[in-house]
Amino acid sequence: MDKSIYRQRVEALRQEMKKEGIDAYMILTDDFHASEYVGDYFKCREYVSGFDGSAGVLALTAGEACLWTDGRYFLQAADQLKDTGIDLMKMGEPGVPVIDTWLKKVLEKGGCLGYDGRTVSSARAQELKKLLSENGVSFREDLDLVGRIWKDRPGLPEKEIWLLDTLYTGMERSRKLEMVRENLKKERADLQVIASLDDIGWLFNIRGGDIDFNPVPLAYAMIGRENAVLYAAPSAASGEVLAALRADGVEVRPYLQIFDDLKALKEGRVIMDLSSCSAALSKALPSACTLIDRPSCTSAAKARKNPVEMENIRRAHIRDGVAVTKLLFWLDQPEQKQLIHEGKLTELDVSEKILSLRRQQDGFVEPSFGSIIAAGPHGAIIHYEPSEETSIPVREDTFLLMDTGGHYLQGTTDITRTVVIGRASQDMKKHYTAVLRGHLDLASAVFRSGTGGLQLDLLARAPLWEIGLDFNHGTGHGVGYLMNVHEGPQRIANRGNMVPFEEGMLTSDEPGVYLTGRYGIRIENLMLCTRAFDTETGRFLNFETVTMVPYDRRAIDPSRLTEKEIVILNSYHEKVYRLLSPFLTFEECSWLREATQPLQR
Repeated sequence: MDKSIYRQRVEALRQEMKKEGIDAYMILTDDFHASEYVGDYFKCREYVSGFDGSAGVLALTAGEACLWTDGRYFLQAADQLKDTGIDLMKMGEPGVPVIDTWLKKVLEKGGCLGYDGRTVSSARAQELKKLLSENGVSFREDLDLVGRIWKDRPGLPEKEIWLLDTLYTGMERSRKLEMVRENLKKERADLQVIASLDDIGWLFNIRGGDIDFNPVPLAYAMIGRENAVLYAAPSAASGEVLAALRADGVEVRPYLQIFDDLKALKEGRVIMDLSSCSAALSKALPSACTLIDRPSCTSAAKARKNPVEMENIRRAHIRDGVAVTKLLFWLDQPEQKQLIHEGKLTELDVSEKILSLRRQQDGFVEPSFGSIIAAGPHGAIIHYEPSEETSIPVREDTFLLMDTGGHYLQGTTDITRTVVIGRASQDMKKHYTAVLRGHLDLASAVFRSGTGGLQLDLLARAPLWEIGLDFNHGTGHGVGYLMNVHEGPQRIANRGNMVPFEEGMLTSDEPGVYLTGRYGIRIENLMLCTRAFDTETGRFLNFETVTMVPYDRRAIDPSRLTEKEIVILNSYHEKVYRLLSPFLTFEECSWLREATQPLQR
């Protein structure tokens, strides 16, 4: 695509800024719900800049255009922003100002900052106002300037809302609503307003399709002591869905009517999570009402998978493991090896193959994210996703990184396997084994209740630090149940998260190594947090790995593993074979038996 189009869009925005007296304008990635991934209507930052990563903020003045993103996207953003006139600001890198510092510098006394208040969380808006108030900066929160220049903008999505049976949810909608109302009483509040889409889907036992790979409907919710309202597109809910919701006392109103309904409140104590409720939403609340800033009680409950969900998740990962193992078998067959040798098997071919294999599994709904199939140097681009323009042939004597996942009625999966194509060099084995060691060490951790992800992160990084390497992303994220593949509140990372792990939390374990121009390695499983034992000291927890797919033994240097790590690896491989072999052909079983042979030093 001709990059000059982005220069033109930036200039068109600057003209709109000038008309409104705006000195700086900020465009976030978010939709109206602080979602990580958004529907096409909300992709304003991508429209203006060309950068399509899931995280980033674009800010403009009359003379500057800058885009901030994190380490997952440095390589991708550098490529996509080239020749656009937009400067890449690599978050966390030495000498790179955070956006708040930059705004404080460029907004002179009496300046004006503009943004669409529906796409900026209330908490973030408050931070900005506190930061810039000493400069006398004013704010315009009612300006969707991108909407003025985006002539062929897609409409708001209105995909079908569907019901998820308690066979899968493990808890009836009425019980979940009762839980919210019990919390209202505890907080001495009258209303709970929820903007987070996955919380709404969980609460009402509904799913949708308004965001690619995230089966959620675009909706708001307002729950009172006696009533409950779901705000969604009228065309999205069928008679069956409306009847089921009505049976539990839930009224459905038009999506954006929540703003008018909030303004119409006379008084009362209203709970909102200002980190997910937008500045526009909280601003609609009359001054006569008391706003209580609290995370919705649904978020913590959603993260703790109940026994029915946990058992379903185990089943989903067996089915998913069958699909991914079939892919590994397919890649290892003479026909594919010949195509690879001839340069005729591409990243997109592999992406299409894993999708076809998942579609063969009972209960499969859709992919849980765009497949990351990265050959050779593409593996160093942490969130690389092949397209018709970028797809390259799978290469020999290097790594193929495959990060894929699926939504099943029984749960959501997310798995990364990095495999050797051709022969593995000693460096390749050294790097792969270091990643594997951190992965196994974290998976086998036993820790006291109350431990957070910041404390556990070291286990995954230590083997890499021993050889002078690290990775520029989090080690683990929470995962929803037939919901968002990235779910809070728990996270394993080297900064910023001390949410304690609890039984039932489903979390990824995914250390990696990324060598620009050479290859990337990532190994990822999902783990359920379970109770290990209780002592006089307290309760201790551990992880149960639910992902069931072999690692690539050809990339492992056994001499670099500890005896404990070898025992963990062999035990895992034995379980993989035992659980998957009943669902494989004779040839696939024979291949899996070889792939899971016990490793010895």
